[in-house]
Amino acid sequence: MDAPKKRLKLETALYPAPVVLVSSIGDDGRPNIITIAWAGVVSSEPPMVSISIRPHRFSHKLISAANDFVINIPIEEQIRKADFCGTVSGSKSDKFALAGFNAVKADEVKSPLIRECPVNIECKVKKRFNLGTHDIFIAEVVAVHADEKILDENGGIDYSLARPLVYNQGEYWGLRERVGRYGFTKGVL
Repeated sequence: MDAPKKRLKLETALYPAPVVLVSSIGDDGRPNIITIAWAGVVSSEPPMVSISIRPHRFSHKLISAANDFVINIPIEEQIRKADFCGTVSGSKSDKFALAGFNAVKADEVKSPLIRECPVNIECKVKKRFNLGTHDIFIAEVVAVHADEKILDENGGIDYSLARPLVYNQGEYWGLRERVGRYGFTKGVL
């Protein structure tokens, strides 16, 4: 007989989660960055994503006022900058300057792109809900940008070149290799 599983305390044990840098902008035109691991896809048509932020965070205030944000996907070499942007408040600091990032004007939203991140996803907020310790922002994707050097032969993002980060129960991890494609087991099992 198999050993029984041990029941753990209630927690968000869903792992890994993508590490993203969410940029926003204040009414004064000053950009800000927050590091978030609680982000995900919620719809493919129309393309929609979600991010979750605690209401007392400075970025929450900025995103609520502007009703937009940009999800920027950092690379492994930006791990220190990504961690830094999640540990310092933008209310008192210019995280762009301190982290060595450059703000680039977006096409469809007020919030800027982070030039140094290879993928940037412009988002317009559609709904916001309080779910306990965090508010979830549901947003429509209105533009996607990617550095040409990370695109594959079909013009799609090659994640082995983009080298995104994931957050895994308090640790950052990189992704090294593809282990399958959607549908590769069809008819096999």
